[in-house]
Amino acid sequence: MKYTTLPNTDIKVSKICLGSMTWGEQNTELEGHQQIEYAISQGVNFIDTAELYSVPAKKETQGSTEKIIGTWLKESGKRDEVVIASKIVGPAEFSKHIRNKGFDKKEIEDAVHKSLERLQTDYIDLYQLHWPERHTNYFGQLGYTHDNEHTWKDNFSEVLESLNGFVKQGKIRQIGVSNETAYGMMRYTEEARNGAPKMITIQNPYNLLNRKDEIGLVEVLHRENVGHLPYSPLGFGMLTGKYLEEIPKNSRVDLFPNYNRYMNENSFKATRLYNEIAKKHNISLTQLSLAFVNQQPFVTSNIIGATSIEQLRENIGSIDVVLSEQIINEINEVHAQIPNPAP
Repeated sequence: MKYTTLPNTDIKVSKICLGSMTWGEQNTELEGHQQIEYAISQGVNFIDTAELYSVPAKKETQGSTEKIIGTWLKESGKRDEVVIASKIVGPAEFSKHIRNKGFDKKEIEDAVHKSLERLQTDYIDLYQLHWPERHTNYFGQLGYTHDNEHTWKDNFSEVLESLNGFVKQGKIRQIGVSNETAYGMMRYTEEARNGAPKMITIQNPYNLLNRKDEIGLVEVLHRENVGHLPYSPLGFGMLTGKYLEEIPKNSRVDLFPNYNRYMNENSFKATRLYNEIAKKHNISLTQLSLAFVNQQPFVTSNIIGATSIEQLRENIGSIDVVLSEQIINEINEVHAQIPNPAP
């Protein structure tokens, strides 16, 4: 395994982060525990979760993933050996069964305490805002369209002040954002220059079919020393190649047809071209896709997910795959032909 630190901290994390959003829906508690044990045996020490999980979001299973991690933490006694990241939901129709008032102090307090209880721990290493309160382009939207009817007011300072209260209490060690834009990242950074705590990471989708963060956000990350935690590095499984012939039974898209962000015509075209590159260089499409993300200089840790130990083994093993300059050039040629088919 390879390691780095969360920016501006001494918190050591593996370059591969174990994603957990299927635990409690597609995976049982036992399977979740087995995945954690296997990941740790391979050197992974970073686990990502959220109060929203498992997915798809629904009242009956909300918080189940944190509970599964919590029972493992209690049974194993290994809390000090792992770095735990979690998230508070933003306002949205699909999460209103949890809360729908945004990031005011009472909502953050409620979310933090409930996550700590489910996780059976006294602190969360990295606490993230799952998506912005304001209207902006995320969850599959490439471009921004302004909404003159939206009543959101700039509250970056207030949100950071509320989060800082939990940092001072020792319930949160560090803070970050998710599904955020370059504008949002810079506004939080500006507040940090005035004495507020700094958002040290951003967790956004990033993969061969969605490189939109390179357009404006990556410069911010480099210049402001913020770490990227890519999620969906395999594009909901598209970049394993398993959907190129047919939709496998019990796969995510089979079980949840609305999870089709990566299933458009251009995504299939690009995936086939990336698959040809992988075959040419005698590696799997999965290895090509994950290694590409692992090698990006702005990436702190790559969040991988799996529903089986076999998938997990290949995903974690990607840390040992190094793509040559020739392969990167071939990837970029495809990207130039079909850029960001699935934002």
